[in-house]
Amino acid sequence: MTDTRTRPWHGIMVATTLPLRDDLSVDLDAYADHVRWLLAHGCDGVVPNGSLGEYQTLTDAERAAVVRTAVEAAGDGSRVMPGVAAYGSAESRRWAEQAAEAGAGSVLLLPPNAYRADEEAVRAHYAEVARAGLPIVAYNNPIDTKVDLTPALLARLHADGHIVAVKEFSGDVRRAYEIAELAPGLDLLIGADDVLLELAVAGAVGWIAGYPNALPESAATLYRAAVAGDLTTALPLYKALHSLYRWDSKTEFVQAIKLSMDLAGRPGGPTRPPRLPLTGAVESAVRAATEKVLAEGLR
Repeated sequence: MTDTRTRPWHGIMVATTLPLRDDLSVDLDAYADHVRWLLAHGCDGVVPNGSLGEYQTLTDAERAAVVRTAVEAAGDGSRVMPGVAAYGSAESRRWAEQAAEAGAGSVLLLPPNAYRADEEAVRAHYAEVARAGLPIVAYNNPIDTKVDLTPALLARLHADGHIVAVKEFSGDVRRAYEIAELAPGLDLLIGADDVLLELAVAGAVGWIAGYPNALPESAATLYRAAVAGDLTTALPLYKALHSLYRWDSKTEFVQAIKLSMDLAGRPGGPTRPPRLPLTGAVESAVRAATEKVLAEGLR
């Protein structure tokens, strides 16, 4: 596909799920096929080793192999943004160095999340990982990390020269405007599927996406219409997909997206413990939302 992005972290960067065999071993061949399929169906790149990729459950060897597989399958390292989160800053820097050696174009980095880090620790953390030399996209997820990359702090990290963009997952769409005011050179990336339209209208230049793992074509149409301001196209499509997209922001998001992939004919499959298969009302809700979208012909 033709690359129309002006930066490696722009466009639809899918936070990829990771295919696992029945014995829960990693299926790298299936993963490579999935990366190629996403790029062939309207997506711009992939984010391996994010939470959707269950990186916390991988061995070091598995985690490194996933990055190398993604770069090789994409055929263009600029389309790959590995997650490099770790409890220690030095370990995150080593993962960033591994990403650079593999040929990736950028990395996605959470703030310190082993404890509620203060601003000084956050800035030191990003400074350490920046030593690897790859552009860093900060990941703001205060819900899970308990560390909030506020607009003011993001502006300082950008002024330090340590981040080029932020994946905004706080859910507070008002922040988009404050970020633009305080750090006009910092790129805003949509971080949650269920605020896609709101952040696109507010000036986002990329989307680190979950549900395109299952339904990339409708997602590509929606995203491109939204960032172009074509609400006539975007709004009805967003309404049709929103009951599904909101699962990207729930605790069961990995299992939900993998179940939707199974229903859409993609390699979703199992998750590694401690994540358990969906059951009961949650499974029924995800299944119903997915089947409704598929019945409307959205893919």
